[in-house]
Amino acid sequence: MRVLVTGGAGYVGSHTVLALIEAGHTAVIADNFSNSNRAVLERLESIADVPIECHEVELTDDEATDRLFSAGDIDAVIHCAGLKAVGESVSAPLEYYRNNLDSTLTVAGAMAKHGVRRLVFSSSATVYGAGHTSPLSEDSWPLESSNPYGQTKVIIERMLTDIAAANTGWKVALLRYFNPVGAHSSGLIGEDPRGIPNNLMPFVAQVAVGRRERLTVHGDDYDTADGTGERDYIHVVDLAAGHVAAVDHLDSMATDVRAFNLGTGRPTSVLGLVGAFERASGQAVPYVVGPRRDGDLAVAYADPSRARAELGWAAARSIEEMCADTWRWQQANPTGMSSQLVS
Repeated sequence: MRVLVTGGAGYVGSHTVLALIEAGHTAVIADNFSNSNRAVLERLESIADVPIECHEVELTDDEATDRLFSAGDIDAVIHCAGLKAVGESVSAPLEYYRNNLDSTLTVAGAMAKHGVRRLVFSSSATVYGAGHTSPLSEDSWPLESSNPYGQTKVIIERMLTDIAAANTGWKVALLRYFNPVGAHSSGLIGEDPRGIPNNLMPFVAQVAVGRRERLTVHGDDYDTADGTGERDYIHVVDLAAGHVAAVDHLDSMATDVRAFNLGTGRPTSVLGLVGAFERASGQAVPYVVGPRRDGDLAVAYADPSRARAELGWAAARSIEEMCADTWRWQQANPTGMSSQLVS
């Protein structure tokens, strides 16, 4: 299949592009590079050893997106593009709603016009909000997020469900990510946040490599084994394989729309991850304990049994492998994707 990956130069998108190529598909990247680096294309081609078609396009632009679909036959779309920082979404909700909803509507409109009916959507476990108990199941209802980023995912899932219901032949897989971490084993691509990281793993890695002085642990008085919050971390390479499994499964889905959790089903605490990273890197990760953050849950992890049963997919990599691959990436790229690679 010829698969368009929107946001294909980003963290999850770039690993998904590689996974598609390794599975024998042709991957086409669409990205506006607002939150990614153009250097990723050369690195992807180096790993894959094939040229990769890439279009710089603003997906909220109807005409530009239509030209993208007119440029070559597209068999399926993996829609990863979108703004994704929870904290930023709270301070800039208008930007998040406008970008994430408009880009999805524009892509869906172009798909309808050009007869493309297969879609894998990059959703999030944030759609479960605070009202459900772990392990979190795809049947949990209602979906309601505590932040604008998560709410865009809730709304988009609803939009895509309605579009598929009203238009014969659509097949949509909603992939609810838990906490993607890690990097490609080559050390050439990995998570490259701009500014202060919004997620735990890149912050830990930047402390270990000396870019930041210390980590702040937000709360150590939760009802967990060590008092810190527990989350379901999934290796980004496993996550990328989940996208390929979903694309390959679309035509055989019994329903027009189906949600799938992509997680390990195993929670790891903040201090558990810090300890694993210290062992993998051989570096100390100094931290201080700060107050809890509003909206943070004590525990959140997936029930991934549906993906295992229906997609034939399961996460394979351990938290130790996630830390080791992140450290390899961080050492080789101490200042991110723009680094001169360190051998």
